[in-house]
Amino acid sequence: MLDPTVLETLWFFLIAFFFLGYFVLEGFDFGVQMNVATFWRRGTGTRGTVLRTIGPVWDGNEVWVITGGALLFAAFPEWYATLFSGFYLALLLLLVVLIVRVCAFKWREKVDSERWRNGWDVVHVIGGFAPALLWGVAFSNIVAGVSIDENRWVTTTLLELLNPFALLGGLVFVLLFWLHGTLYLALKVEGRLREDANRLAGILAWPALVAGAAFLLWYQLAHSHSALTLIPLAVAALGLLAVVPLNRQGREGLAFGATTAAITGAVITLFGGLFPYVLPATNDAANSLTVANASSTGHTLTVMLVALCVFMPVVLAYTVWTYRVFRHRVSDEDSPAPGAELLEKARKGYREAFEQE
Repeated sequence: MLDPTVLETLWFFLIAFFFLGYFVLEGFDFGVQMNVATFWRRGTGTRGTVLRTIGPVWDGNEVWVITGGALLFAAFPEWYATLFSGFYLALLLLLVVLIVRVCAFKWREKVDSERWRNGWDVVHVIGGFAPALLWGVAFSNIVAGVSIDENRWVTTTLLELLNPFALLGGLVFVLLFWLHGTLYLALKVEGRLREDANRLAGILAWPALVAGAAFLLWYQLAHSHSALTLIPLAVAALGLLAVVPLNRQGREGLAFGATTAAITGAVITLFGGLFPYVLPATNDAANSLTVANASSTGHTLTVMLVALCVFMPVVLAYTVWTYRVFRHRVSDEDSPAPGAELLEKARKGYREAFEQE
């Protein structure tokens, strides 16, 4: 069944859109957390400044993957079931890391202790590197395909998921998100920290470009089902290449836009090359999951589309508003960030509404 309906095709690319939004927005969150390790020796004050750049937005960024996962479950239940059963241990580990990561954001400042903050900063570092690596490995296996039996059970073992292509994909996700987050950090801080972030971005751009080009070319030549994905692949490569001169010229906003374009091109390449499959079977093509045979009924997809048209503009408007309110730079660890008073009022209202004295 390689001939999906228009509605099924639309929902496949809507799922891709939500994961694209997640990787662009949460990608720089992961990169900023990775830089907690980069600036470790400067103490908890500087590390706190680094984390404050994403403090108001990280939880909103996570909404994209939650929504994407829910839509995947509703629109393509067969894909969801096979994927989450076959990748159970890897996805469980990813879920645990993301949960503990939330605790690091919420609890880091709860105790006025250097040791306490150091401990949670270690969690932040793990919470940046580990999800990026796991997402890269997972998506690499999805687009390359796994062994699936006639009952739609994944028979590929956990060790087989850690193949060279998937490990390269994990490395690319780490490098790309690290670069993306470093450029975001350069946009959000001032002084010496800003200079160091720009310097680090110039260093990270080259391995990200080389590894990314190798991964996407390998994917295009060995696994892609469409020659059209060469176009977004070129966009991704040009985006990463543009980071180098833009970074040298101090064009931080444009450099961040270039990594955004690179992530966008990479995600479109992966999903575009996967279509019309959602999970190819490497052992027998007849066992592959496709957009057509893994989707819900047309009625379900129609109702979901109506609901999405109603609520999606609200989500997008809220996202734009949030970034506008917290658009200013963070100066140092002692001065409150612009918008901090509004954030504190929101927190106070939340405590009064839900917490018991």
